Amino acid sequence: MLRWRELHPYNAVHVVRIERPLDRSRLAAIIDRHLAALGLTGYVLDAKHRRYAWTGGPAETTLAVHPGGTLPMQALERVIEHALNTPFERDGSLNPFRYFCIDSGSWFHLGVAYDHVIAGGDSIVVLLEGLVARYCGAGAEAPGAAPLGRYPPTYRRLFLRHAWPLVRGIPRLRGLAASCRRSVRPAYPRGEDPHNGFAYRRMDAPQFAALARAAKAWGVTVNDVLLAMMLEALAPYAGERDAAQPRHELAVASILNLRRDLGVDPNATFGQFLSSFRVSHPMPPGIPLEQLARDIRTATATIKREKLYLQSLIAIAASGALWPLLTPERRRRFHAKNYPVWGAISLLDVNALWASAGGPLPAPEYIRAVPTGPLTPVVVAATTAGEVLHLGITYRTTAFTAENIDKMTAAIVACARRLDE
Repeated sequence: MLRWRELHPYNAVHVVRIERPLDRSRLAAIIDRHLAALGLTGYVLDAKHRRYAWTGGPAETTLAVHPGGTLPMQALERVIEHALNTPFERDGSLNPFRYFCIDSGSWFHLGVAYDHVIAGGDSIVVLLEGLVARYCGAGAEAPGAAPLGRYPPTYRRLFLRHAWPLVRGIPRLRGLAASCRRSVRPAYPRGEDPHNGFAYRRMDAPQFAALARAAKAWGVTVNDVLLAMMLEALAPYAGERDAAQPRHELAVASILNLRRDLGVDPNATFGQFLSSFRVSHPMPPGIPLEQLARDIRTATATIKREKLYLQSLIAIAASGALWPLLTPERRRRFHAKNYPVWGAISLLDVNALWASAGGPLPAPEYIRAVPTGPLTPVVVAATTAGEVLHLGITYRTTAFTAENIDKMTAAIVACARRLDE
């Protein structure tokens, strides 16, 4: 992430809806007090040596307020897109959080944009749950929360804890490389500008319930079905693919959290625990969604059983060794050329995290935006909150237009509706 943020802001955004009128000064005081109590102040980054410290001191929250108007979700989309593309300082003492509100009168959205290098999504859910609880309940005068662990175990510990799966999986890197050579490379027809666009869609309770039922009936996971839907939605943009040609498969990635592998409790430790894995498929014309999801399940079950997502970390480490030798132009193209994926899914169950942090269920409306970085032209942050699946779609504007994204998301939601029929 430190390498990627040198090319373009690598920020993420979380937004929660609060069913209370906005009191700006009170909310700012709550944020300041809560961050200080958790120990999340005085952040200093030494990017050159890949070190950081939380040195403490008072919080310095800036709370931007935007009017919701008659179309609060459109206002929210614009604010999120701006937050994704606004850089944090590269080095030194900096505030890695930016808070904002979309004020709609009797209720408001509270959002936080953060430098993604500091934390994964689960840590931010716990942070926002505490803020919502204090704003809707005890308030700024309540006793502070217990400080979080801010220096979680590193990946070295992860490799030591899972040394055998790591060693056993090294030969699989050859298969990963072969899959990359079979996969169509994503296209950026409008140049290399890394600007991220953003769009919000949702899968309402009936469609999401139908998706979950279909996944259970097919013997796959919800994530498997979402990956299959993404492949179907992306296939028209990958051009003509001939099975006789070397590059004929379409690949997508899934972002996952390693906190269980590290033995870390998100309610007690703040930090970054992410990895990913990649699946590819030849996508023959007319393949049924059920068959596609089952094919993906065959791959993902092996990846999870044998912990092959650890190999992704090895591949990232290998690319890090090459990074200093590449020009800025080659860095921007490196992943599209050598690790081609057309899209990624980041699935987060806010219901479970909200409850474990002490919040009441159902969880409130919760929307996320995940940066694309140089890895993929589109990322869908799929977030379960209440009975709804919220879809935050971040995309490279040089790869897709807003109209393209409308068609893709319409295809995904229409597919879910067909499952509900």
